[in-house]
Amino acid sequence: MPDQTQETRAARGRRLLNEIDGAAGEAVIAGLQDIAPDFAELLFEFPFGDIYARDGLSLRDRELATVAALSAMGTAPKQLGVHVHGALNVGVTREEIVEVMMQMAVYAGFPAALNALAVAKEVFTAREGDASD
Repeated sequence: MPDQTQETRAARGRRLLNEIDGAAGEAVIAGLQDIAPDFAELLFEFPFGDIYARDGLSLRDRELATVAALSAMGTAPKQLGVHVHGALNVGVTREEIVEVMMQMAVYAGFPAALNALAVAKEVFTAREGDASD
């Protein structure tokens, strides 16, 4: 795990959220400020400040796992969209995202995979012209 003494959980979480999700992640946090600012802090601290900061997996691998989990859940299209953007931001290819979503059809069913692919298509279309993908 990275040196925890140099950076607070919240600061580390904000840094990683920005690195992974950029503006999409910031929009999620901003949307919580008027209703649940404490929950917004928890989103910085636990998932990003603690879990994403661990050494066991790369950010790329963590985002690919997150895309797979959200695809299989089938109940979180907004969060899936944020994490498809995040996966692309940390080096996952469009083809890898599609393949992991197709893999989820085996374990979560075709409806979950179809819904996930629809989210991916929306994200890919929104990012058209972005040479980083």
